[in-house]
Amino acid sequence: MSKYLLNRIREGEHQEQDFKFEISDSRKIARSLVAFSNTDGGRLLVGVKDNGKVAGVRSDEEFYMVEAAAQLYSRPQVQFQQKEWNLDGKTVLEITVPKDPSQIYRAQDKDKQWYPYLRVRDQNIRANSVWVAVRERLVGGQATSIRFELAHKLLLNHLDTHRGVELDEFARLARLPRDTAHDILVDLVCTGILRMEFTEKEISYRLQDQGFMSGHPELRL
Repeated sequence: MSKYLLNRIREGEHQEQDFKFEISDSRKIARSLVAFSNTDGGRLLVGVKDNGKVAGVRSDEEFYMVEAAAQLYSRPQVQFQQKEWNLDGKTVLEITVPKDPSQIYRAQDKDKQWYPYLRVRDQNIRANSVWVAVRERLVGGQATSIRFELAHKLLLNHLDTHRGVELDEFARLARLPRDTAHDILVDLVCTGILRMEFTEKEISYRLQDQGFMSGHPELRL
């Protein structure tokens, strides 16, 4: 095995790397491909177990299932490069996917609906509507202007003393309809005032710069 591949396997699974012992479902692979495209790019190592042990690709059919994942179960089609590595007669298939912030990639689930995914640490999670709205606005080059009203100030003052806030929590805090709270978060993320923080369990919103409020005393309540 090349030193390159050995080093990659030693890294384990992370934001830009996923192991697959085998491929039996192209739709599941599409989630990984889409998540890499929407986030930081990454590589899929097929024929490697979760613990890093090399099992090898079982058949050529697995490459075609990756191809199907990229072409049939991803929208738009995911572009990827592939390379084969060999160790003692065992083949590892490396699939490399570039980051592409110019589009929103979606994978088809078993219900035949199309959903965008993101790569968060070593997991693929479904992106929420705020992320989609932000990406659509940025891809389209649409400018965002904000008129800071009471709800904005409530949110910013809350985040000045709290680590983060979730969408529903903000809606309750400001006594706003969920759709209105959603749109305010989109505006603040697009302008770089807030950033989105993803975990496997929740999506929260935090100040991009914790010193933001000290530089804008007019926003304090």
